Amino acid sequence: MPEQEVIDRAHKDAEQGKSPTTQAGEFVREEMHHVREGKHGARSPQQAIAIGLSKARRAGVKPAPPRKGKTSSRTSAQAQRDMNKGRKPHTAKPSSTRSRAVTAALKREGHSVASHANLSRHAHSAAQRRSGQSRHQSAITAVRTKGSKGLRQAARKAARTRSKNR
Repeated sequence: MPEQEVIDRAHKDAEQGKSPTTQAGEFVREEMHHVREGKHGARSPQQAIAIGLSKARRAGVKPAPPRKGKTSSRTSAQAQRDMNKGRKPHTAKPSSTRSRAVTAALKREGHSVASHANLSRHAHSAAQRRSGQSRHQSAITAVRTKGSKGLRQAARKAARTRSKNR
């Protein structure tokens, strides 16, 4: 179950009119913190992200389910189940045996998947799978929504990281 603080941050994002994926990002962020602090592990950054998205859908956030052909039918079906769970109030108590088994399995996985290096590698490879036009459109949207202060911060960060990589 996600912490109340995370749910509140997601609701605040919704009130500000931010997209469902931004709202779900709060849950993914929480999941990364759990992996880093040793609460459990994950096999890959994708798995940690998937756990966060699942929690978001179950909490009532509406990130779009994966498009046809992007993931397996099993993953799409699970996303649909999670969304259905988020629509109606939770009544049945989860199986404690299954819950313990899942936690134990995740505890056996590694914790380095949430490291900054691994996450940036994942972000880079995810960006490469997108078209140049799609990335350009995201950049234009970012410029529109960041505001002058956000743009200044982004430019400073870009200059700082550019000098480190040379």
